[in-house]
Formats: sequence, structure tokens, C-alpha cells
Amino acid sequence: MLERARKLGVRRVCLHKGLPLGPVADYNHPRDLIKAAKDFPDIDFLAYHAGLLGATAGSQSADVPWTTEFCRMKKKEPGIKNIYMELGSTFGQLVTMNPTACAHLLGQIVDAFGADHVLWRTDSIWYGTPQWQIEAFRRFEIPDTLIEKHKYAPLTRPVKQQIFGLNAARVFGVDVNAKRNEIPKDYVSRMKMAYLDDGAAPSHRWYGWVAG
Repeated sequence: MLERARKLGVRRVCLHKGLPLGPVADYNHPRDLIKAAKDFPDIDFLAYHAGLLGATAGSQSADVPWTTEFCRMKKKEPGIKNIYMELGSTFGQLVTMNPTACAHLLGQIVDAFGADHVLWRTDSIWYGTPQWQIEAFRRFEIPDTLIEKHKYAPLTRPVKQQIFGLNAARVFGVDVNAKRNEIPKDYVSRMKMAYLDDGAAPSHRWYGWVAG
């Protein structure tokens, strides 16, 4: 399939890795991306859900199922530069159910793949408006105790800017500055007026659940 994709000029492959679907959960494990990335260095692989097996409420372990294992595999192959870790559903679930696991996951994928290889997504089709996830990520920090113990890099403002969109813009060949310049100067004012006309009451309904 990948050889055919290459012949057709496909340069990005998005894969469901983590949050298992189908009859065999192990098919969703991200381990096979290592060989694929080495065999097809001209194709970028976008690993949905960052390879997370699933959220584990209450666990304080640094071992995040599947993702930690995948990060260790990647660190043994430092030459691989074409795997990107995507956060759809993963961040939203962990930040609400297990912030400690969320900190470990973010610290580990940035360490193994680089801050420039992490992509923001929300899977908001399942959770309603993504605004709560955006606000949560803006505020989220890896605790100093974990940074000191595990040598994680802090989630600085520049790192979050990369994750929020600059990385994806690079992967998909979007000139961010050019796109910003295309926006009419009064566009924001018009949008604000339309927002106020509609009652200025956005829905923050989340179509999911939060562990008590």
C-alpha cells in the first residue's frame, strides 16, 4: 500500500494508532510505524491519538500504556524524522481523567519525537466545542517535580505555539504569515459583530464524560 501511495505522490499518511478499534486491539499499536518510517523516509506518518492504549484513571505511573513503549522505540532510532504524534482525544481524555499521565505523555513524546513533531487535534466531533481543550492546553504545565525527576522539557509558550498549529502548517505546506495577511483588516470586527448579534452565548457542551 505504501509503495503504491508513493507512486501516486502521496506524501502524508494518517493512521489510527492507539484507542483500539476492531477485533484485535494490538493492530492499533504504533510499533509498526518504526519500520514503515525507515522504509519510506519520503512519507510523513501522522500517528493519531499519539499511540495511547487508553486513559487509566488514577494511575501515577510514568509508564503510559503503548505511548511510553513507542517513545522508547523511537529514541533507539534517532534518525527517524517522519513520524508525528497527534493528540486527538488523547489530550482531552487525559487532562480530565489523569493529569499526571497527561504530563508524562506530553513530556515523553516531546522528548522522543521533538516539540516540532507533535500535532494538536481535539476530536471535537465527539466532544462538542473544542474551546475547553484549547483553554486547558494553554494553561497546562508539566509539574516541576516531574521535569526534575524525568528530565522532561517544560511546555513553554513557543512549544505550545508549535503544537497548536505551526507544526501542522509546516507538514501541510501552509505559509502561516501569508494566510494571516489574506485576512481583511475588518474581518475580526465583522466576526465579533456577528457573534454579538447571535447572543454571545457559545455552547460549551461536551459530548463525553468525566471520571468522578
